[in-house]
Amino acid sequence: MILIDYKDRRPIYEQVIEKFQQMILCGVLEPDSAMPSVRGLAMEMSLNPNTIQRAYQELERTGYIYTIKGKGSFVCNTAAAEEDKRREIQRELQECVDKALLAGISAEMLKDMAEQCIEHGLKKI
Repeated sequence: MILIDYKDRRPIYEQVIEKFQQMILCGVLEPDSAMPSVRGLAMEMSLNPNTIQRAYQELERTGYIYTIKGKGSFVCNTAAAEEDKRREIQRELQECVDKALLAGISAEMLKDMAEQCIEHGLKKI
């Protein structure tokens, strides 16, 4: 389900968060579906349960999941999360465009580069 890249400099819990966010936003995990239990996922991934708990707490804080005491964690309706993710990507993209324009890259060349990046990204999906 979730693969951890141990060469990645980011903490493991951040990688877990990112993978769950991707699965939720792409519809792999549907709204109101149950998340794996903290203990079960920790055992499956050979991780400390505290790592998974920290990831779940952050997912809940950012509106991707909700918890019902005694029942577990569940996927939220992702409309708000999708909009937040779009805004985050828009901000990051704007930073890249600004850097490119300041580096003297023309708008036309920038569009070509963006199309190449999109094509490359679609091949990964």
